[in-house]
Amino acid sequence: MATVAHADGCTSRRSFLGKTAAGLAAFSALASSGCSEPMTRSSGATGRGLIRTGDVVLFQGDSITDAGRDRKRQDNANEGRALGNGYALFAASQLLATRAEAGLRIFNRGISGNKVFQLADRWDADCLALKPAVVSILIGVNDIWHTLNGNYQGTVEIYEKDYRALLERTQRELPGVRLVLCEPFVLRCGAVTDKWFPEFDGYRAAARRVATEFRAAFVPFQTMFDQAVTTAPPTYWAGDGVHPTMAGAALMAKTWLDTVLHARA
Repeated sequence: MATVAHADGCTSRRSFLGKTAAGLAAFSALASSGCSEPMTRSSGATGRGLIRTGDVVLFQGDSITDAGRDRKRQDNANEGRALGNGYALFAASQLLATRAEAGLRIFNRGISGNKVFQLADRWDADCLALKPAVVSILIGVNDIWHTLNGNYQGTVEIYEKDYRALLERTQRELPGVRLVLCEPFVLRCGAVTDKWFPEFDGYRAAARRVATEFRAAFVPFQTMFDQAVTTAPPTYWAGDGVHPTMAGAALMAKTWLDTVLHARA
């Protein structure tokens, strides 16, 4: 896809957020969000929330998760450059700040342009080998976008089938893994036109069905952005309708934390 009109070539996304600015924005946006919890070991062992002491937490997905991360540093847990400039960095920053004693190790292995089957192709190295306790996945926008532009022949049924197979494999190889499935989202601006609908809503529904089936925490990103556009226009949150701005990424991180820290395993 083109730089601004797809989720695999986000050169503009890689450059428009500075590393330092992103980290500061994440902290200021989330520090007073009400999603933090006391910095104690007991807060990670009570059964409330999905994060436990000593956990490896993995963010997976496409360019929205990738967000310009430095892949040469991807094996460095908790490093800002390895976590990118998006919601994964913002959420990780807050987790590390509020659970400093928990010994968390957080990784980002999102890759721009990925669809579900491409996650599966690299799952051994980019998920299973890390032995994560928590796996968070945001995937789906390319499964429809690449179909709309003729670069892929996908359907909602293929998306759901591939997703289910990936999660079955994950649970088989990582017994006890805690899953977080994020709702695919778009905003009606930029590359997102009427031709996306109603098909895109089917992808959202499929992601929710899979989350229910696999007892995963479900992060309602589309619902979140639908509410957000009542306070600011869609381009404020995602200029091209797909890739979030700094404000959009911070909002995603808050919603991710609100969901994950209050879910029951």
